[in-house]
Amino acid sequence: MEIVIFKKDNLKMGIICGVIAPILAMFAYYFVVFADKITLSEYFFYLRTNRTLLTGVSSISLVANAILFTVFINTYRDKSAKGVFLITLIYGVAVLVVKLIG
Repeated sequence: MEIVIFKKDNLKMGIICGVIAPILAMFAYYFVVFADKITLSEYFFYLRTNRTLLTGVSSISLVANAILFTVFINTYRDKSAKGVFLITLIYGVAVLVVKLIG
């Protein structure tokens, strides 16, 4: 059963979903890989200080948006897909900038 909110096709919905999906993926990555080893605050500290971990987490997060983008495209919700794509580009550039100057 599909959630009613995902039936909408607009840019705002795509942007909201594009922001939420990477955050959920980042937390899912923590719970699958690190939850039994370190605390959540340590995880965020390692994300800020470890470029390799940042690369891994950002890749997982961008894959989450790629899946969401594919779902929107395959269900002909092109405006929502544009929002997800926009956020994915912004997210990717932000991670690149953090890695280069951080």
